[in-house]
Amino acid sequence: MLSLVVPCYNEEGNVHAFYNEVCSAFEGKVDSYEFVFVNDGSSDKTYQRLKEIHASSPQNVQVLCFSRNFGKESAIYAGLSHARGDLVCLIDADLQQRPQVVLEMLEVLNANPELDCVTAYQKKRKENKLMSAIKSGFYKFINKISDVRFVNGASDFRLMKRNMVDAILQMTEFHRFSKGIFSYVGFNTEYIPYEVAKRESGQSKWGTKKLIRYAFEGIFAFSTSPLKLSTYVGFISSLLSIAYLIFVIVQKLAFGIDVPGYATIVVLVLLIGGIQLFCLGVLGEYIAKMYVQAKNRPVYILKDKLEIKEKNDEQN
Repeated sequence: MLSLVVPCYNEEGNVHAFYNEVCSAFEGKVDSYEFVFVNDGSSDKTYQRLKEIHASSPQNVQVLCFSRNFGKESAIYAGLSHARGDLVCLIDADLQQRPQVVLEMLEVLNANPELDCVTAYQKKRKENKLMSAIKSGFYKFINKISDVRFVNGASDFRLMKRNMVDAILQMTEFHRFSKGIFSYVGFNTEYIPYEVAKRESGQSKWGTKKLIRYAFEGIFAFSTSPLKLSTYVGFISSLLSIAYLIFVIVQKLAFGIDVPGYATIVVLVLLIGGIQLFCLGVLGEYIAKMYVQAKNRPVYILKDKLEIKEKNDEQN
């Protein structure tokens, strides 16, 4: 059976169209499949629309409703935890990722028994050149400082076998960065290109500020290089301070040149103080994540759950 894990946040205008599109695309091609919709604390009528879908087709639709907005990473984790299929596909509800691509993934996976995962990457980014360059630069940077490999343009849109899903569920950290987790667990993965379709309705939830924050989450989650960087910066600043002190002493003793003390002290204090604050900030990011993880809070909290009803249950 194929499980479609569908995170939803304010997608009231998309979920019905998504459900109908999947049913139409899968008809006669996929024998057994289920929907695992995850309502991530939507503030619109997304949950009401999902309840309508569940009422119309309770045999293959389950809906998880969060108590508040926990974020897409938590929604992915919840969906994977409740998916029952031998194959699990992560897909967005806005129809930018078309279900026809899922069929292509199935063909690739069935044709290559050794594969564990098929991941779709954007053949052509539909965004301005500056944003595209920033994203490409991020992937180059994180690949240099991280032990795991990140593929440029690879999204969460992927089809996985059960063994890979089970491995991902073993990664129980609170601060989740799925792109890194997918790479960390390994398994044989093939990447196929796809065209991003036009969004059915609404606007993207991923603004520039949120993307930058997400990028830093990935850096701190899968690299300790920032800690090493702060060590190097501190060491270099110490050497520069010592070198400058020697220079001042030589000027005074050898050439009798007086160096204005006030300006020198102010510059050194600002320089060294700024470096110290930078290093403390980097250290603080890691400590903060350890602090939150040590609380062992759940990744998500369910407010409601609409389960799949077997035909035998309905008859009874």
